[in-house]
Amino acid sequence: MHNLTRITFNPEVMGGKPCIRGMRVTVETVVGLTASGKTIDEVLADYPYLEREDILEALAYAES
Repeated sequence: MHNLTRITFNPEVMGGKPCIRGMRVTVETVVGLTASGKTIDEVLADYPYLEREDILEALAYAES
């Protein structure tokens, strides 16, 4: 697995689910949005506090 630095786990944030940089945005949310057909740019427009690298790392994490 790649060294994933943007995925965090904290039992006090979203019940310990893998999140993006400690925010309340889960990897599951990001993967679900892209699986439903949203492009990375559309996800970034919906979540302007995320960065492209966050999305890419969430997808890489989900693949592993």
